[in-house]
Amino acid sequence: MTVFEYGDDIMILDCGSMFPSESMLGIDLVIPDISYLLLNKDRIRAIVITHGHEDHIGALPYVLKDVNVPVYGTRLTLALIENKLEEHGMKADLRRVNAGETIKFGCFKVELIKTTHSIAGALALAIHTPAGVVVHTGDFKIDFTPIDTEMVNLPKFAELGEKGVLCLMSDSTNVERPGYTMSERSVGEAFERFFKKATGRIIVATFASNIHRIQQVVDTALRFGRKVCFQGRSMINVASMALELGDLNVDESMLIEIEEIPYTLPEQVVVITTGSQGEPMSGLVRMATSGHRIEIEPEDMVIISATPIPGNEKLVSNVVNQLYRKGATVIYESLADVHVSGHACLEELKIILSLTKPKYFIPVHGEYRHLCRHCELAVSMGVARENAFVLDPGDVLEISEDEAQRCASVAAGAVMVDGLGIGDVGNIVLRDRRILSQDGIFVVVMAMHKDGTLSGLPDIISRGFVYVRESEDLIEDAKSVICDTIYDMETAQSDWNAIKNTVRAALRDYLYNRTKRNPMILPIIVEV
Repeated sequence: MTVFEYGDDIMILDCGSMFPSESMLGIDLVIPDISYLLLNKDRIRAIVITHGHEDHIGALPYVLKDVNVPVYGTRLTLALIENKLEEHGMKADLRRVNAGETIKFGCFKVELIKTTHSIAGALALAIHTPAGVVVHTGDFKIDFTPIDTEMVNLPKFAELGEKGVLCLMSDSTNVERPGYTMSERSVGEAFERFFKKATGRIIVATFASNIHRIQQVVDTALRFGRKVCFQGRSMINVASMALELGDLNVDESMLIEIEEIPYTLPEQVVVITTGSQGEPMSGLVRMATSGHRIEIEPEDMVIISATPIPGNEKLVSNVVNQLYRKGATVIYESLADVHVSGHACLEELKIILSLTKPKYFIPVHGEYRHLCRHCELAVSMGVARENAFVLDPGDVLEISEDEAQRCASVAAGAVMVDGLGIGDVGNIVLRDRRILSQDGIFVVVMAMHKDGTLSGLPDIISRGFVYVRESEDLIEDAKSVICDTIYDMETAQSDWNAIKNTVRAALRDYLYNRTKRNPMILPIIVEV
């Protein structure tokens, strides 16, 4: 999420979510902190979405609950947003736009520029303000042979550069990769090769949002006389949506339902499914683990047409191993060119810099090292070193024709979504979950008189720490530690908190010495 502010007007660019890291146990989603926007929501004029990936639209249902403003996007982008809002029982003021159009709100005039990415309908923006023009590339690559035949509008970038670009904000994801990103059409050529070799069913796993990739699978299936079956909830939903919008072209006679697969010759079947990231409940993973109506068979060829997102490598590796155990032929990126990136490589980034000739430069979308490398590239292309900025979440950069400077930052960062709870899970809760997941819990129930003496032996309940029936000596010794600890307290007292803390400390030392583990210890006092 990027916020542009001039005078009394605020514009929001994109509104995405992230997947939780491995340390965020039980968290469903991570969204941006919008505290600053809530304080200034009367000044927000619009939200403009560059494309329909989750990291650009995923937080919209949570933001629009509090910030009710128009949302602009292209046809497929709005369809994906509308589907997401329906899941939350929401409606919003969604306004469809097309590349080449200009929209106005407040003091902003925004030109929408055609780009190519791994999803249809991607846009770059030229944001005209009284201070100057800011160009934001969105996520992009320069594909000279795009599937939809509509190339990046490079002449528009050049035109903006000739008129003067105050600031360029450019995608940094692939700045470390030399050369150019391969065209999406090269994946279709790889599909052609593998379809020729396949003797049984072909199962292709890819991102549901990559309509151009799906189109190439469908086109290749048509050439080889195969029927197509979509599997996975998001794949079925997005494919249906794209068919309705005309972004995906499939002859209806090619489509079959899952019930028809057993009655169709294996060499005439292509299944397009979710699961390219090894997601536990996805179509491909359930097929690989015998939890799906489609069982993987030795004659099957499985093509994983995606690169693992950082952090998902182990999940993808696990599903590949499961597929091999089933006897399938498995094709993935490290073996063949069945995936290309949707982000610009080094030479493409140079092209955008040379066309726009910005005075100021801000790298966006990438890890911190990518942003730094992109700044170095901009400086080597003529941007003054003092005019290239790597910004952290919450940083405020004030830009004018004469200067740009960092100001005091605003509240920003990650808000964690857990079920229906938004932001109610913090570091302390995550720490407790981490302890529970690693060493379990040790519950001590003590019946006590008002004077602070025990009325009997404490009860102990252990979960995820030790198996009680096989650790009776440890449990009995722990009870003795509790009794001795309370007996040794200096004076009889009914300060329950003091007793709990003392018992917890004594048990922690004892249990660690016996087991080298640190379970969560939860003393409970029942007054009798």
